[in-house]
Amino acid sequence: MFLHGTSKINSKGHLEIGGCDVTGLAKEFGTPLYIVDESLVRQRAREFMDAFRATGLRHQVAYASKAFCVMAMCRLVEEEGMSLDVVSDGELYTALQAGFPAERIHFHGNNKTPEEIEMALEAGIGCFVVDNFNELHLLNALAADHGKRVNILLRITPGVEAHTHDYISTGQQDSKFGFDLGNGTAFQAIETALGLPNLKVLGVHSHIGSQIFEVEGFRMAVEKVSGFAVDIRDKLNYTFTVLNLGGGFGIRYVEGDQPLPVGVYVQAIADAVRSTCENANFPLPEIWIEPGRSIVGDAGTTLYTVGTSKDIPGVRKYIAVDGGMTDNPRPALYESKYEAVLANRANDRPDDLVSVAGKCCESGDMLIWDLNLPAVQSGDLLAVFCTGAYNYAMASNYNRIRRPAVVFVKDGQADLVVARETYDNIIGNDLIPQRLRKQAVAK
Repeated sequence: MFLHGTSKINSKGHLEIGGCDVTGLAKEFGTPLYIVDESLVRQRAREFMDAFRATGLRHQVAYASKAFCVMAMCRLVEEEGMSLDVVSDGELYTALQAGFPAERIHFHGNNKTPEEIEMALEAGIGCFVVDNFNELHLLNALAADHGKRVNILLRITPGVEAHTHDYISTGQQDSKFGFDLGNGTAFQAIETALGLPNLKVLGVHSHIGSQIFEVEGFRMAVEKVSGFAVDIRDKLNYTFTVLNLGGGFGIRYVEGDQPLPVGVYVQAIADAVRSTCENANFPLPEIWIEPGRSIVGDAGTTLYTVGTSKDIPGVRKYIAVDGGMTDNPRPALYESKYEAVLANRANDRPDDLVSVAGKCCESGDMLIWDLNLPAVQSGDLLAVFCTGAYNYAMASNYNRIRRPAVVFVKDGQADLVVARETYDNIIGNDLIPQRLRKQAVAK
C-alpha cells in the first residue's frame, strides 16, 4: 500500500488524511467525496518554487488550473506565490472571483472567443498565449479598442513528442495546438506579431505532453525553442525575454510509475537553458512553466461507498460504488490506472480480487480492473488515490448524477470548499415551454 502525503492508517485501521479519519468525513459530507490533502498541495507548490530559486534563473511557476479549478484552490495558489494558467472564461471568472491578481494570470486556448478575450482585457490579465493567426489579429484589434498593448507568448509545437498517452501528447507536429516550428509557420507568426502595434511579444510557449517521467524531452524542447529564439534574434533583430516550457511533469498513480523529484526536472531545464543560451551568446530569458497534475494530482483521494456486487464464477467479481465515470471519466477516456484501499478496513488482508464498477448506465463505466481487497461488504468505504487532477475538473452530470462535494483537509480540520450539488442544481437551468405546460395540465 503506497500512501501519499499526510495519509496514514490510524489505530482503528481507518485511512486518515490531513489528520482526518475518512470514515468521519463520509458521515459528515457523504460520498462520493473528493478529499484534498492541503499540506501536500502546498508541499508540491513549494518544491517547484524552491527548485527554481535554487537555479538563480528568473522564473514564473504558473499553476495550470485546468487540472483542478475552484476558488479555494486559486486562493491557495496565490498564497504560495505562483501565477495561474487559465483556458476559458469560466476558469478566468473563478480566479477573479477568488481575488487572484489578474496580472499573474496567463490565458491559454486554441479557440478563444471574442467574449473571452474581452473579459480578459477588461480584467487586465498578465499575458495571452496566442495559438493561431486568427487570434493574433483578433486580439490586436480588441486590444486597440481597449486602448491597450498586451503581452503575448506564441505557442509553438517544437516537434518533440514525450513518452506519454497518444490522447494527451501535444508537442508533436500533428497537433491542434500552436504554430508549427518545422514548416516555418512559427517564424511567420512571430514576424506577423511583431508588426501588430497592440501586441508585445515576450517570447514563446511550448508543451510536449503529460505524465512525463524523464528529462530528455524537456532538454530537446529547450534546445529547439532556444534555437528558434536565436533564429528570431538573428533574422528579425528581436530578442525574446520569456521562454515558457509548459508542464507535463509526471506523478505516481500506480506501482511502476517512477516520476523524478521536482528538482531533477527543474535543474535539467535550467542546465539546458544556460547551455544553449551561452553557446549562442543569447541573454538568459525568464523561464515559465505550468505544472498542474504534479501540484494537485497525488493530493486528491476520492471516497466512495460500496453498494452491490456481482460474482461470475471463473470469470470476474464486480463491486459497484456510488460514483464512477461522472466523477472520474479518465479510465474511460485514457484507460487510466488507479490504486485503492478499503478505507474503513485498511489493515484487513486483501484476499479478494475484484473489479470496481461505477453506477452509470454504461458498460465502460469501470474505475479499476483487478484490484486486491479484503472481502468487500456493502457499506464499505473505498478510497481511490491520486484523483486530485482532472477528476473534479472533468466531472459531469451524466444520468443526472450530482457532482460530489470537495473538502480540503489539514491538521485535523476539514473545510468544505465545494458543496455537493443538489437536485435543484440539476434542474436549475431547465425550462418547460408554456405549450408543454398546457399539455401537462390537460392530461
